[in-house]
Amino acid sequence: MFYAKSMFNIALRILKNRDEAEDITQEAFIKAYYKINQFDFHASFGAWLKKIVVNQALDFLRKENKWKMDELSDENILEENEIDWEDIDLRVDSVKKAIHNLPTGFRAVASLYLFEGYEHKEIAEILSISENTSKSQFHRAKKKIKEFIRQYEAVNDRPII
Repeated sequence: MFYAKSMFNIALRILKNRDEAEDITQEAFIKAYYKINQFDFHASFGAWLKKIVVNQALDFLRKENKWKMDELSDENILEENEIDWEDIDLRVDSVKKAIHNLPTGFRAVASLYLFEGYEHKEIAEILSISENTSKSQFHRAKKKIKEFIRQYEAVNDRPII
């Protein structure tokens, strides 16, 4: 199936569990099949399907009480460019491994922003949070990603591969 692997990877990044990601991906395809008449061609089929996968994964986390979002005040949100990324190795695999180790809320926001291409306004709508909370979660996630990569490289004396 053309979309299967990419949709599975989206679910896996959000859920962090292979079996759950497989189940959610399958459920998303079934849901898409039954709701194909709702596809309105305003976006690509892949984007529509991705939204279903993301929503299925997040609904699963909520249902299983695995969803944790650190609600932060809207004050003192740093801009994304305030974290210096130049002094660490930022290969995609390194970032993916670091994101895999993030708490659920950070992982969801970082995955949706970095890998799925959603803007903070869209993430806020998907996750039912404020746009500033999305920005805060992403900022904190970036700090944790940087810490994870630095610690890994310090302990192993080599970049994450």
